[in-house]
Amino acid sequence: METNATSLSQRDNYTPSSFTQFLWWLGTAEKELIKDCTVDRNRYAITGAAVLGTWMFATLAWSYFFSTVVSNSIVAILLGVFMGFIILGIDRALIKGITASNKRKAAPIIFRLALALTIGTFMAQPALLYLFNKEIHVQISLDNEQRKMAKQHELDSLYAPSVLQLQQQKAGLQQQLNSKYKEVAASRDAFIAETDGTGGSGKIGLKDIARAKQNEYLKLDSSYNNLNAEAQPELNSSDSALNAINQIKQKEMQSFNTLMNDGFLTRIEALHHLIQNNSAAQFRYYLLIIILVLIELMPVIAKSLLPDGTYDEKVRLREIMEKQVTETNIQHEGRLKEMYNRLAFEQDSEFIRDFFDEARNERKQKMRDQLQRWKESGNGTFDKLWEKLKRDVLTRQEN
Repeated sequence: METNATSLSQRDNYTPSSFTQFLWWLGTAEKELIKDCTVDRNRYAITGAAVLGTWMFATLAWSYFFSTVVSNSIVAILLGVFMGFIILGIDRALIKGITASNKRKAAPIIFRLALALTIGTFMAQPALLYLFNKEIHVQISLDNEQRKMAKQHELDSLYAPSVLQLQQQKAGLQQQLNSKYKEVAASRDAFIAETDGTGGSGKIGLKDIARAKQNEYLKLDSSYNNLNAEAQPELNSSDSALNAINQIKQKEMQSFNTLMNDGFLTRIEALHHLIQNNSAAQFRYYLLIIILVLIELMPVIAKSLLPDGTYDEKVRLREIMEKQVTETNIQHEGRLKEMYNRLAFEQDSEFIRDFFDEARNERKQKMRDQLQRWKESGNGTFDKLWEKLKRDVLTRQEN
């Protein structure tokens, strides 16, 4: 990249290498003008190296970004190279716009810095995701568990009214059956106590009171069986509905679990949670952001800090010269067109005069012929003759 200063008589012998010419191209320098500017050769090579570094960083960062979006590595690399060329074009446009005349103006510099900061901040995100890859995947697992819990709570809230209604319906039927069963059990116990002499009248055996209690027990037992038979389909229906809701919730959770991924936005969110909960990661995050943004700002900073040299003066004077030459050429071309139009007008005017002079006698003769035929025919009006003469002999004005 460095070149030795040569004497004035030997400067035409300098031949830059292909890589140096490539760096000049990155630095937006014109090879024909800069090869004789000994000091500025190195300056623009430095600027070109800064652009090269930013270009490579942008290509790698965008390739990693697209690798989190697409599954095909080749496609991710190609997209990264494509975006790298876009960043290269933007950087070359930015440094090309920094000239000696506007280098000290605040508005252009602020605009270029704002644009570079915006691009650099976004480009820093894929690099940070790569550097904190392991920690981010741990955080993703924690965030996904939180998402699952939130999804489960959402499903429970969504189906809670239906589940509560079915449970209340089931509980009401079960309460009726339990209440009826308690009546049957009490009647059965009373009947048994009456038959074994431990309760009621105290008489052992199936006496009249025992038969009455037996009939009451059988009646209640039959009523309970009928009620149970009627309630069982409703209970089964409620259980089926509850099972169906549980299955729907399980399917929803399974579908939601399949959507869990480690895509770009998921990683960005995990990185945000990571730096919120970890002070050590937070410090290094902002430090890396500054470093990575400075990488994007390098071309603009290098072009702004490096002093103006002979190359910039050459460019300024060459541009003035080209403008003057262009203006002079346009003026000359205008004069030539004006002269061409003037001479063409003169010759065309002379040609038209000659044409009308030559045609005068023929037009008169044609008029006489028309009048003679009109006289000999003896028919036709004068107006028709005049119309025919106008059509065949008179000229039409140019529009």
